[in-house]
Parts: sequence; C-alpha cells; structure tokens
Amino acid sequence: MISAEEQIAASRHLATKSGQGVQRFLIGLAVVLTAVMIVAPLAYIFRRAFADGVGPYWAAITTPDTLHAIWLTVIVTIVVVPVNVAFGIAVAWVVARFRFPGRGLLMTLVEIPFSISPIIAGICYLLLYGRRGILGPFLQEHNITILFALPGIILVTMFVTAPFVAREVLPLMLAKGSEQEEAAVTLGAKGWQVFRYVTLPGIRWALLYGAVLCSARAVGEFGGVSVVSGRTRGQTNTLPLQVEQLFNDLNTGVAAFAAASTLTVIAIIALFAKALLQARAPHN
Repeated sequence: MISAEEQIAASRHLATKSGQGVQRFLIGLAVVLTAVMIVAPLAYIFRRAFADGVGPYWAAITTPDTLHAIWLTVIVTIVVVPVNVAFGIAVAWVVARFRFPGRGLLMTLVEIPFSISPIIAGICYLLLYGRRGILGPFLQEHNITILFALPGIILVTMFVTAPFVAREVLPLMLAKGSEQEEAAVTLGAKGWQVFRYVTLPGIRWALLYGAVLCSARAVGEFGGVSVVSGRTRGQTNTLPLQVEQLFNDLNTGVAAFAAASTLTVIAIIALFAKALLQARAPHN
C-alpha cells in the first residue's frame, strides 16, 4: 500500500513536472514571437540599410532632406519634452496634494491624448487653426502661421505626449504622501526650497522615466504631424514623414531604410534608458 505521504509527494512531483512543461512552452513561445515580430523586422531594416556598405548608408543619411527631417525632429523634441515635464509635474502636484471639485475630471482630461487617435488630434488642430477654422481668420489677419509650419508640429506633438510625465510622477507622489513637505514648511522652507530639496529628489527617477517615454513618443509621432505639417520636404517633414515619403516614392533601397534605421536606433536608445531608469528607481 502507498502511504498518504507518498501519494502527496507523487502529486507534487507531477504538478512540478507539469508546471515546468508549461513554463518551458510559454518561454519558448515568447522567444519565437519576439524573434518573428520584433527581432526579424529590425534585423531586416539594418540589413537593407547597410546592404551597399557604410558609404552609401552615410550618403543617404546626409542628404539635405533627411538631415533637415532629423534636425526638425530634434527641435520639436527639445521644445516639447521640457514643456510636458513642467506640465506633468504641475498636474501631479495639484492632484496629489489638493482636493478640489473637478479633480477627477482633470485627470480624465490629461488622459484624453491616450484615448483618441493622433490623426483626430491633428484634424482638431486643423479645424481650430486652419484658414477656415475657428481662429483661422484672426490668425490670417495678424499674419500668424501655425499650421503647415513648425508651431503646428510642436502643438500637436505636445498634445499627444502630454500624459507621459504626469502618469509616471502622480502615482509616486500619491504613494509618498505630503508629510516630508509639510515638515519642511514647518521648519521654515519656502515653496521653491520644498520642491527642490524634498519633492524633486523623491520623484526624480519617475520624472526621468516619463521624460524618456515622452521623448521617444515625440520622435516617433506620425499621425497628428502628418495632418498639420503639410509634408513639405526640406521644410516641414519630420523623420517619420521622411521615411514614409521615401517609401511612397518606391525608394526601397538604402535611402528609405537608412532613415528608418535612424528612428530604430533612437527607439533602442530610449528603451535602454527606460530599462536603466527602471532598474535604478527602486534603489533610490
């Protein structure tokens, strides 16, 4: 006769083997899907980009139109990220530290860019600032150009990237509470001193994490920018738009893939920065 203890041990052994089998299957499935859906396309982009060697690749990257697209993308990101960092801190501070009517509505409004298509956002800006839009006649009368120029690109990019910093900072501020800040005020610290020496050190990693995500999104934004930019080469083309136009021209050689590889490198850098911040955040 098999004792109860032996039956329990046998059951545990079978459960362990079954669990290990499921674990191996899921790991293998994840590896295969990652290879097919992510690694293979990225490898193909770089293979095509360097198919003719480094010289043609560099020549494709340094064409005037592509260089301008890279420069414009960098300018937009440099403007958008600090604004959204300030906006995210302000929203997180207000929601985490104060109770007021409309508090929930405020957070809902901040989440709107995640809920609608960037193309819809671009159309909204078109209807607002376009020649036949609500503010169009006023802007024309005062010779103010927003659409199909840098201001329009910045505005729509700012809209689609607005929630990133606030979403990262707010949960941390809620979790930490306001006790340390109240203690600093009790000891005589002013508002800016409280923020600089108490609040900011406590949220710095979440803030940097949100800024990295915001930067990556700003660099890769396509839908909204495609509506408000005018897609003029050498003038209002950001890098994603430049890649699309090169492909639409049936330029599937080095030029299109070289531009695409530049976006890919930026995305990979952002992912490494994100992983680094995630690894360091719990220890600080």
